Formats: sequence, structure tokens, C-alpha cells
Amino acid sequence: MKANLPSCCSASRAAAGDDLRPDPPDEWNRRDLAQALPLKPESGGGGGSGSGMIGLAGGAFLMGTDDREGFPDDGEGPVREVTLSPFRIASCAVTNAEYKRFAEATGYRTDAEKFGWSFVFHLLLPEETAGRVRQVVQKTPWWWQVEGACWHRPEGPDSTVADRLDHPVVHVSWNDAAAYCRWAGKRLPTEAEWEYAARGGLVQKKYPWGDVLKPEGKHMCNIWQGKFPDKNNAADGYVGTAPVQSFAPNGYGLYQTSGNVWEWCADWFSRDHHLRADSRDPRGPSRGTAKAMRGGSFLCHRSYCNRYRVAARTANTPDSSSSNVGFRCAMDADAVPAGPLS
Repeated sequence: MKANLPSCCSASRAAAGDDLRPDPPDEWNRRDLAQALPLKPESGGGGGSGSGMIGLAGGAFLMGTDDREGFPDDGEGPVREVTLSPFRIASCAVTNAEYKRFAEATGYRTDAEKFGWSFVFHLLLPEETAGRVRQVVQKTPWWWQVEGACWHRPEGPDSTVADRLDHPVVHVSWNDAAAYCRWAGKRLPTEAEWEYAARGGLVQKKYPWGDVLKPEGKHMCNIWQGKFPDKNNAADGYVGTAPVQSFAPNGYGLYQTSGNVWEWCADWFSRDHHLRADSRDPRGPSRGTAKAMRGGSFLCHRSYCNRYRVAARTANTPDSSSSNVGFRCAMDADAVPAGPLS
């Protein structure tokens, strides 16, 4: 069974053929996190620490959108009041430096490393690597299947993250993100938590800073400028990912909740589950074929993927990875040392 996903936002391993995937969707649903990811928090690896985490008081907020720029078929609306318990969330997406410490401490191998390949946006590839590519995604030919691409070789064997340690880690699947969170004594945020935090205290605004994409002509996030998918003029300063603190934070102190990289959330994706879900600390359905992602990426462009708005959402299979998907961590409020919640 293949997930019916928005195809423009990221590439799915389902597009490369089910025979390449080690676990069928039913197995994803059966696997409990503690059993599937038996990694234990490491001292020095972040286990249980609230460092870099922002405490949020929770409470009621208006989730979703009815804006005409939204995508109703993605389940963005209707606007509904949701109430959250206090929680903590990272100010930034997990960086290459942070993921490197995790991989070195545990020996963990990502899904991309196990498969031997990952999806890379075509314009990012070195010429020599591009010449070796033999497979692309048919419906979205800007996604190329690159042998050897993974988190520490983001454009394949001819690349490195040595000069990008402060950039968000990419080529991490949902499974890989959940493994890191478990090792760090944290977890992935729910979609509701992510959107509450991304809004930064603003009510029903399109972006974390307001309704205008470029207030007074100022670039506020890392998204595509130019003609997608062949020309990016990089007016915001970046062709690919940007360092995690490249743009001003929102009102809660979170960086880049619009653009840069899509961020995995804990929930299974559904276009209509929220219509019948509890309004208190809602979560996605108990089963599914794809996990929710939020925030948009450096590839988002108004002409084809206007999903860098805070209410926008998409999804991918838990084993999929690409050069525009990362994650940030969250924690329950009572899982960290006592302190004031903002």
C-alpha cells in the first residue's frame, strides 16, 4: 500500500518501489518506539537535559487555517481551538554537529546508509556525482536517487558536512529522527505542539513573523527565489540549507519554523483525523502510512509549493529521506529540571 502524499515537497521511497523497503506499512504501525529504537540516553549526549529547549506554557490557541492560500486537501482547516499542556521545544533544528555526536556515540546507521542511497535535489549535485545518477523520480524529476548520499555526505560521496556543522542535519528519516530523540532523552513534537510553537504567540498569521512574506523587502526565511526547479537566484543568501540561526527567531525564540528544512513530527499523517480528534493535546491517528512534516524547506516556492506557512503540512513514509528534511526535538514540561515556563 502506498501513501497518497503531496509529491512536490519531498521524495518518498515509495516512489522508488516497495521492493526496496525493509518494512511494510503494517510493520511500521506495530513497532513500538521503545522496541524499535532500543537506544538509551547517554550522559553527555543530551539525555534528559533541557539545554537549548524553550519552555512554553501551552493553553488554548487557534490551529489550522481557512486562508485562501491554504490547501484544504492537505487538511489545513478548518480553524479550531486546541488546548495544549506545557511542553518544551528546541529553539533550532538538530544540526549536523549534534547528529554527529549521536552517531559517534551509538554507531547508529540511518535508513539512507542502510539503503545505500537517498534523494538529492538535482541542482545541489557536484558535476561528477550528477554524471553517475541513473534514476530520478518520474513525477518530480528534480529529485535524483544518489548512491552514497546520507547525512554526512549530503550530495553523495563527493561531499561532506565539515563546513556545514551548524546547518540542520538532512537525509534523516522519521525513524532516524526518533532514534536521536530517544538517545537524547527527548521526543518529536506533535503537530499541534509544533504549530503552537511555530506561531510564536501570533494569532492566525501566515508566517511566524506576520502576514507579509518580506516585510519592508527583508528576507525572513530560506525559501526558493527564481523559477522552480531550474533557477534559484538565492536572493535570501542560500541555495541549499542555511545555518540554523540564520534568520531572526519568532516571538517564542524558535528559529526557522518557515523554510530551510521540513521537520518531522510525531504524528501519523491524516487529512481528516483532526475533525474528530480531542481538542486537548491532540495527536494524529494511531495507525498510518506516513508521518507528518511541518515548516516547508529551502525548495518551497509560491508557484508550486506554498507550504512555508505555519499552518501548512505534508508527510512522507517513515523510512524516506531527502536533502530538505530534518527535525527538532521536544520534551514534556516535567521531563526537565524545574524552571519557569515562558
